[in-house]
Amino acid sequence: MNTSDDLYPQAVQIHSDFWDARPASAAISLLVIHNISLPPGQFNTTGIRDLFTGKLDPSADPFYEQIADLRVSAHCVIYRTGQVEQFVPFSGRAWHAGVSSFQGQARCNDYAIGIELEGTDSQPYTEAQYHALHALSEYILSQYPLITCGRIVGHNDIAPGRKTDPGPAFDWCRYRQTLFTTMDPTR
Repeated sequence: MNTSDDLYPQAVQIHSDFWDARPASAAISLLVIHNISLPPGQFNTTGIRDLFTGKLDPSADPFYEQIADLRVSAHCVIYRTGQVEQFVPFSGRAWHAGVSSFQGQARCNDYAIGIELEGTDSQPYTEAQYHALHALSEYILSQYPLITCGRIVGHNDIAPGRKTDPGPAFDWCRYRQTLFTTMDPTR
């Protein structure tokens, strides 16, 4: 299933079992930005990697007891340092969006790529994360032309009332201005 465009060349590749094949009729056409920190509000831990690889130790933190059995993943995670880890090939269906819908089309995991930023809704993201997100987004957009300006959203946009990330701390104006000045204006 993996082709050269399935894997981001600048990412550290980490295998997750928490993904499957997209439906044959699904075309990758949505980019979803999320945030995550494990334990909540703590950075520079192995929690995210452990969760996405099924190795989260429920005794390591009281919060982990609640989530240790979850089977979730994202295509990529961007840590506070700007380091990118890829858990799922882009052509695969990562389990990041849950119950979701975009413009009347349900099951966003079927047609979306999910990027997690290590962070919270209320704490500013780092310069390194914005730089890494820009580079990763440019790569994804170059490989998947159905993802257009209007099809880059937050988790909160596809699961309103259920999810709030990437939250008010995420600077959408900055991200879009930086990204779209380098994009083909017809997209």
